Amino acid sequence: MRIIKAKEDGKVRVLPEKFREFFKKYGKRTIAIAAGVLIIGTAVTLNLVLPKTSQPASGAQTEQKTETASKPEDFFAASALSRTKARDEAMEVLQTVVDTGADKEASKQALADISRISADIEKEANIETLVKSKGFEDCIAVISGDTLSIVVKSSEQLLPNEVAQIKEIAYKTADVLPDNVVISLKKG
Repeated sequence: MRIIKAKEDGKVRVLPEKFREFFKKYGKRTIAIAAGVLIIGTAVTLNLVLPKTSQPASGAQTEQKTETASKPEDFFAASALSRTKARDEAMEVLQTVVDTGADKEASKQALADISRISADIEKEANIETLVKSKGFEDCIAVISGDTLSIVVKSSEQLLPNEVAQIKEIAYKTADVLPDNVVISLKKG
């Protein structure tokens, strides 16, 4: 059955009954909150995965940024800072959803997301510590769903046994399958 709904502007819209029931059951506000959480999650993931590119305004800034960006220490510090900033923003939005108490299901999902993000932060820190303990100078780990990206600082190519050690750490610490671990090398 279709429902015909007239708008104030004189246009007539036809909505299937299923859409009407869906909006009645969940409410527009809950759907909007869920969509917002989904968009923020996607933005956080993209912020962590995609490389940062920016155009400086002047040539002097270009030279200075090139020098600092080439240092591996700055790469790892900037990556950690970017990851922390993105997570803080996501946590703030999720906490707002919980604080407003708009809908029990939306609040429950926001609390679950907060818990998951907190667990991921702890796992990433543990992975970084354990990888550094294997003799690498620096490391950054990023968990994104069921995949894990790890960037290690080394002056030489990674040996197969080093890759195996890193994947074992990832599996034992974060329960990420070795096939879902991406290891990158940052020469230093």
